Amino acid sequence: MPEYEFVDVYVPRGVSRKDAARLLTDHAEYGHWELDRLSLHRDGSRRVRLRRRIIRQVRATW
Repeated sequence: MPEYEFVDVYVPRGVSRKDAARLLTDHAEYGHWELDRLSLHRDGSRRVRLRRRIIRQVRATW
């Protein structure tokens, strides 16, 4: 089963949808993050949880 690391990103209510999408695209493109969960709050703010897979190296035995 793959292991993931998570990061929470808070997007305040004054940020437009376009700017929020650009922010998340930058995280995905340059940090190799993918969207795990997005919650939209009543005040218009968004809390986004991003995840990326942890790749563990296995030591080779000779």
